[in-house]
Amino acid sequence: MENTIEGQAHSIKVMDLKASRKALIGGSLGNLLEWYEFAIYAYMAPIIGPLFFDTSNAATAILATFSIYALAFFLRPVGAILFGRWADRVGRRASLVWIITLMTLATALIGLLPTYAQIGMWAPILLTLFRVVQGLCSGGEMGGAVSLMVESAPEGKRGLYGSWSFAGTALGYVLGGGVATVLATVFTPEVLISVGWRMGFLLAVPMGIIILYLRMNIDETPYFKEVSAPDQGSAATQEASLIPAAVKHPSIGLLVSVGIVVVWNAVGHTFMVGMPAFLSHFYGMSFKDSYLLALVTGLVAALSMPFFGTLSDKLGRKPVLLAGAAGVFVLSYPLYAMMSAGFNLSILALTLAGILIGMLGGPMPALLSERFRTRNRATGVALTYALGVAVFGGTAPFIVTWIADLTGDPLAAAYYTVGCSAISFLALVCAQGKTHQQMMVN
Repeated sequence: MENTIEGQAHSIKVMDLKASRKALIGGSLGNLLEWYEFAIYAYMAPIIGPLFFDTSNAATAILATFSIYALAFFLRPVGAILFGRWADRVGRRASLVWIITLMTLATALIGLLPTYAQIGMWAPILLTLFRVVQGLCSGGEMGGAVSLMVESAPEGKRGLYGSWSFAGTALGYVLGGGVATVLATVFTPEVLISVGWRMGFLLAVPMGIIILYLRMNIDETPYFKEVSAPDQGSAATQEASLIPAAVKHPSIGLLVSVGIVVVWNAVGHTFMVGMPAFLSHFYGMSFKDSYLLALVTGLVAALSMPFFGTLSDKLGRKPVLLAGAAGVFVLSYPLYAMMSAGFNLSILALTLAGILIGMLGGPMPALLSERFRTRNRATGVALTYALGVAVFGGTAPFIVTWIADLTGDPLAAAYYTVGCSAISFLALVCAQGKTHQQMMVN
């Protein structure tokens, strides 16, 4: 898959472009399916709640459904360690094949699961079990896919290739929301409740089969091949600990890595995932309009990420990310103010929010990959992302709603993204290590 040019401080691997593109497609589509599954569950929660929990209290049933949604986020760090170590020891390809298999199977089984009226308490128990599987797999998906794509990228294009992993997550959320909206439009409420909702989960099966086929035909990355060679065994063992590359104090380096992803998770889950509920609750916007706005944000974010990933290949990761974090700090309050003025200004506000998300998401995968060595890269990236999304992502919709309710001012919700952007800006300033022009450390 690669040739090696000697005589430089770091060997430069000349990638086979066909193999690189296979890795790019197989990795990004897996991220898309991961977030499609999360989105379809979130959008169908009001329907799933009464079907799988005791319906004597409808509000409690829906809250229970969302608690299982949150559970999958908090299981991500566990999955990051389990599947990340597997990817670092056995290989990116093997780990990602099993992840997509288990993830697709769990999603399909949710679509086939009998309801509370049919099997009683077994319905919520099995639903929880399948969500646990999804959460564990999602925790390992990001680290394995990012490592696969960045390690397979041609030299000088790691930012571009890595950007498609986060673009895949945004497109997956958009696809899940779009499918849910179509199902709710095509079917009557009665049909949607009886069988229509299941189609959203079962659609993951053909997508999963296609992605599984693609991943089974992906070659292992040249970086992993190099550290897995027999004469590299002792060196690989020495670097198996979770230590960011070129960082003097490992614990501080890992903390800085988590700090860097804080703003990405906060902004993405605020302006995309939680925005429909926020707009409908505080500004009285219809669900149809609020869903449309969230989908526009996701599309703008996804389509702009490759641009900012490429820009980071030319200018550097940190300058682009610092600009994104600063943009969130300065624009968060004005964006919320614009959304209070009605639908038309909300489109403009959330389009700008999508660009900010793209600016943060484009360079992020490459930067995280470059902070870890090959022998701990999948685990490091997965755990860093999982901790960030569990603490600052999955809780973001709840926090912004709580702040707005507490203060009585919907614009106060902006303080959350402002605070998170400040954390990431400081982490980026403190980040040490190689520049993007240098090779990643094996």
